[in-house]
Amino acid sequence: MTAIGFLAGILTTACWVPQLMRSWKTRSTPKNRLRVRASALPSPPIDLIVISAGVALWAVYGVWQGDAAVIAANVATLCFLLFLIGLKLTERRRGVVA
Repeated sequence: MTAIGFLAGILTTACWVPQLMRSWKTRSTPKNRLRVRASALPSPPIDLIVISAGVALWAVYGVWQGDAAVIAANVATLCFLLFLIGLKLTERRRGVVA
């Protein structure tokens, strides 16, 4: 159980490292990070997939802990992330650059 929590924490935290490194290197941050991050990703959107995996693990951890707030928040977030991934993949198939 604790291992799932740690893995979830690592995945949901580590996915921000590329954005932080880019911001540090360029000394700038995009105004709309999610839009820029999603549009700048190689296909498939790996960092969105990694954070989705972490969020899913947090939901599993919440189930094991019997914590309704952790479950609800992470299931909702996972739905949004999966929708965003679907949109991103659809855009790429149509050749749309965001």
